[in-house]
Formats: sequence, structure tokens, C-alpha cells
Amino acid sequence: MNKREFLKNAATLSTITLLPSGAMAFSKSKKKRLRTAHIGVGNMGGEDLKAISSHAAVDVVALCDVDSDLLAKAKALHPDAKTYTDYRVMLKEMKKKIDAVVVSTPDHTHAPASMMAMEMDKPVYCQKPLTHHVTEARAMKKLAKEKNLVTQMGIQVHSFYDYKLATLMIQSGIIGKVHTVRAWSPKNWGYDGPLPEGQDPVPANLDWNLWLGTSSERPYKKGVYHPGNWRKLVDYGCGTLGDMGVHIFDTPYNALELDVPRTITTNCRKPNGFGYPEQNMVTYEFPGTKYTADTLKWVWYDGEGADKQREDLMLPGGEKLHDQGAMFIGKKGRLYLPHFQMLPKVIVDGEYQEIDVEKFNLGEPVRDYESEGKKHYHQFVDACLGTAETSAPFSYASRLTETILLGVIAGRFPNKTLHWDAKSARFAEEEANQFLDSPYREF
Repeated sequence: MNKREFLKNAATLSTITLLPSGAMAFSKSKKKRLRTAHIGVGNMGGEDLKAISSHAAVDVVALCDVDSDLLAKAKALHPDAKTYTDYRVMLKEMKKKIDAVVVSTPDHTHAPASMMAMEMDKPVYCQKPLTHHVTEARAMKKLAKEKNLVTQMGIQVHSFYDYKLATLMIQSGIIGKVHTVRAWSPKNWGYDGPLPEGQDPVPANLDWNLWLGTSSERPYKKGVYHPGNWRKLVDYGCGTLGDMGVHIFDTPYNALELDVPRTITTNCRKPNGFGYPEQNMVTYEFPGTKYTADTLKWVWYDGEGADKQREDLMLPGGEKLHDQGAMFIGKKGRLYLPHFQMLPKVIVDGEYQEIDVEKFNLGEPVRDYESEGKKHYHQFVDACLGTAETSAPFSYASRLTETILLGVIAGRFPNKTLHWDAKSARFAEEEANQFLDSPYREF
């Protein structure tokens, strides 16, 4: 994998252009069926496979995973699909037999796999966060635009009833211009322990070299990387901010039509070079939009969660704050959006306000995860078939991901404010720029 060619001109793109979240290219010719290839079919990849294949017009023709046990389970559900352990081999061999690619790997493989598919003119559905590095996010946005491809990032709640309603409520001016957003999750995708020592035999079902992919070579340790724990680790995931933060940031980010931030400050422990901190508070400052004050302050909490004693987070009647969610704070009041599948609530002068949701023309509230969960996936399929638009294309997802990743980078410089220049795609603090990218290992 040639990193230089992959990221050619990506780090010096001009200022990000704001596009509506629904803006996306349709397929040039309408198809009746969509042949899909899936890279990563375990855990979330298995959920993605299930949801995409539930569309009546989808034929799953190829499956890829570095874990043969997970691959066998997926093959049992789709016996006609060809199976692979190396996505590069799959894409080359199946190039003429697939119409779209679904990428559901650990974060560090999102960009290499997605970019290869897009270079072959394939629409891509990629799990969140879109990429592991800022330069990759910009490169994927650029390539998708140049090739006029249908794309979608896997933030399923973007298409859920409550989040669409919250967006419409904020944009209606119901709480006035927003000056602060607070968002939180108690999840702990961090690791404050010692670096693992020694190595263990690689299980027969796992191709460790392919799991590492473009990341640096390191010995296998049982229970440390695969399956699941990679989110905690700097080389592979993006911590809680890159996991739950993407979901919980999405609605405020979309509703307020934000660009990338100007400054970022993270309060956390000192970096250890291996795992993310188990508790973080990240403060962003954004330039204003038509839905915000001149400047928007955004504070993210993870680990133990938000400071629930803050006055602007207190709920009427001493009600307990939900474990995860976001609070919009505007000039006229507050909008509380728990995560997830709970109606947003408006608070004015310490009291909940009665809201007529019918005027927002979304119909009756939906509380069925099975039906709601498929919408985002089916939207991608329909867009590939030329009958719909995606709501989280890479033009939008790249900006949201860049914002998230800037907060992740700031965690390497605890309590230091970093200043971001969107036009040059560089920090004013030169020492931080080394983390915008990393070399790709040949594998």
C-alpha cells in the first residue's frame, strides 16, 4: 500500500466546503439489484451484513475477514458468497462482480480498504469513525467527490426518528441561537494500564499480519487486540470519543451545520503511547453558524461521564440525567437529547415544555430498533440503485470525523489548547501535526 500516493494532496486541500447532509451523487444508471462485498463480518460487521442483506434488492456475493471462525459464520448465512481473508485479493478478483463495498473493520483499516474500493469506482458504506487519521478523512472525501460515488458512514441513529426530530426542532429556533453543547458517555474505551509484555501464539483462526494491515508490526497478545479491545488502543481505534462520540456528536453537529473547530483542549492523563485515557473532557470552540451564537462552545465528557452537578445539565424535578446524551443550550432555553430512542425535550426556566411534534411532519414517534436500525443501511442501497440520497455521505462524514479526530489528537497534549487551521489542515502547534498522519506498513 503506497501511502504517499494514497494521501496525495490530501493534507493541503482548500477550506472544507459545507454541503447539506443529504447531498450525494446518484448512480449514473439505475440498477435493479445490488451485489455487495463485505470487509469485516464479525461483531459490528455482522450487524452491518445482516442489515444490508435484509434489503430485498441485495445479493451478497463476497465476504472477507481475517478471522476464519467469523468468516465461517457469515458464510453459513450467505452460502453463495465467495470468501476471502485479504480484502485486496477480494477486490481485485471480484472487481467486475461487485457493485458496492461495505467496510466494517477496526478503524485503522477503514481508509485503506475504502480507498481501494473507491479507486475501483465502487460505492462504499464505511463504519464510523470514517478514518483513523485526519489526512485519510480528507483523502476519502476528495476521492468520493472526484469519482461522483455514493457513500455513507455507519452512524445508524442519524436516520432514527428522535434525532431527525431534534434536528428540526433546533433549526426551527425553538431554543434560540445555541451557544453551548454538552455531550457525554460513561463508556470507557481507554486503557491506563501497563504495556503488554511478551507474546502469545497466534490462534489458528486469525491471520495476525492481515489484522495489523497497514499499522506497525507488533507481537500478538491474547485478549489485548482481537476481538473487541482494539478501540482502546492508539494504533487501531479512537477511544470513546471515536466510538460513542461520533453517534452523540452527530445530531448537534448536523443540526447546527457546523464546520471543523478552531480550537481544541483535552483534559486527561498524560499519554502513554499505547492506550487512550480512560477519562477525558474535550472542549471545542467552533465558528458560528446561522443556528448558533457568534462562537459555539462544545464540551465532551467520557469515562465517568458529565459533571451532573452543572446547572445547565440539571433536569426539572431533580430527574436523573441519562447515562449518555447531549444538551443544547440556547438563548431561549435548553434541548435535552438522551441517547437513544427517547424524545428530545425542551426545558425553559427549569420546566419541561409541551411540544406539538406533529408540526414537524415526521409522523408518530418510532420505538422499534429493528425497523429504525435498517433505515440508514437501506438508504445506502437505494442510493446505489438510483432511487434515494444518503444522509451521511463522506462529504459530511469527513468533517464530523475530522472534528472527532482533532479531539483525539489533543489528548496527546493534556490541558494545552491546540489551534486548527482548516484551510492548511495544520495545527499552529507544530508538535501536534505529526499525529495527523502515520506511515503505512507494507504487508
